[in-house]
Amino acid sequence: MQQPMDEGRRDAAQDAQWSRPECQAWTGTLLLGTGLLYCARASMPVCTASMSQDFGWNRKEAGVVLSSFFWGYCLTQVVGGHLGDRIGGEKVILLSASAWGLITAATPLLARLGSAHLVVMTSARVLTGLLQGVYFPALTSLLSQKVRASERAFVYSTVGAGTQFGTLLTGAAGSLLLDWYGWPSVFYFSGGLTLLWACYVYRYLLSEKDLILALGVLVQGLPVSRHTKVPWRQLFQKASVWAAIASQLSSACSFFILLSWLPTFFKETFPSSKGWVFNVVPWLVAIPASVLSGFLSDWLINQGYRTITVRKFMQVMGLGLSSIFALCLGHTSSFCKSVVFASASIGLQTFNHSGISVNIQDLAPSCAGFLFGVANTAGALAGLPRPCTALRPARSPQPACPLSGAGVVGVCLGGYLTETAGSWTPVFNLVAVVSSLGLGAFLVFGEAQRVDLSPARQDL
Repeated sequence: MQQPMDEGRRDAAQDAQWSRPECQAWTGTLLLGTGLLYCARASMPVCTASMSQDFGWNRKEAGVVLSSFFWGYCLTQVVGGHLGDRIGGEKVILLSASAWGLITAATPLLARLGSAHLVVMTSARVLTGLLQGVYFPALTSLLSQKVRASERAFVYSTVGAGTQFGTLLTGAAGSLLLDWYGWPSVFYFSGGLTLLWACYVYRYLLSEKDLILALGVLVQGLPVSRHTKVPWRQLFQKASVWAAIASQLSSACSFFILLSWLPTFFKETFPSSKGWVFNVVPWLVAIPASVLSGFLSDWLINQGYRTITVRKFMQVMGLGLSSIFALCLGHTSSFCKSVVFASASIGLQTFNHSGISVNIQDLAPSCAGFLFGVANTAGALAGLPRPCTALRPARSPQPACPLSGAGVVGVCLGGYLTETAGSWTPVFNLVAVVSSLGLGAFLVFGEAQRVDLSPARQDL
């Protein structure tokens, strides 16, 4: 009888929500961690031009190195979410960050091992993708268990702002380091900071006992509580779950179409414009927009609005209004207006953090990591490698693609439409169509009621 009681206490302790000071400490730490995730992720695209010169890579070989991250990234989404639900998302994040930080910092040394530079770098990028693939599903699992429902949108959107922060940091600091000290310094910088971050989390935010227990579960397969079992059939019989997956897929697709093609659009349409303006300004706008969306979402819920109403409103902003500004890009010849429209579209897409991303936590907080992993895999599996930025000039201030050369099927389709039509308008029309499909599915079938409870407990 003692063992079940001990397991019950352990489960209750794991599900205990953070206090306000703990939530603030973890929010700031995870914001920085997300930024460093993108620093490490974008280091290779920033350095590929210089590395291609050193190792004699052609464009095709450079594209192989860049796209290899994507194939690893696709494979561990569901695994990372399930592990987060099982042993705790913070432990999964710490272990994976320690590993990818070490690999990133050791990349210059690995590149010098033998003469098979291409094979070694491709393998390192696949492994980095595998390790980083667990991050966001584990993060979703962590926040669904530890953050109050009335505060999840603000916390998630604040942490999500690290994606833009990390991209900007690597684009700016990475370019300077590349000019001053060469490409190895970029990997030392991003990998070293990640390892310092992991040391801080281990030293101040996690207990050694919990980490050892988590490692035991991973290595020995120790028994865990019943509530960590995923109700597969129950989840996928719900229309709201499929609506969440469809909305996540469309938001990822539309985002990567813009992410991949906007720099080329500006360069070809406004060849005399300053590159740093259209490559930096939208990301600067996106950071406060992401935080604002979370604050607004939680404020509306605390004012008495239904949770699902707020989630759908955020998706109207993130998929609906943002696509309208994307459409405007295809019907203007003014550089200033184009920058405004692009910034508005990218900034509004961060409202998805307070919409579909948090809705997954509404639907299944006990297995949110798993469910987010499935939804994010749907977006990732729609991807195909696009090494168009592989040989970007070393001094370019353009932030690298966060997926390190991976785009979605829509990216390839956008390129085909541009090539055949001789115009950028079809690309932005494609963004609007994809966004509308995902938004429509969520508006019709989206719900915020839990679907991970047994039938006897669902009517709350």
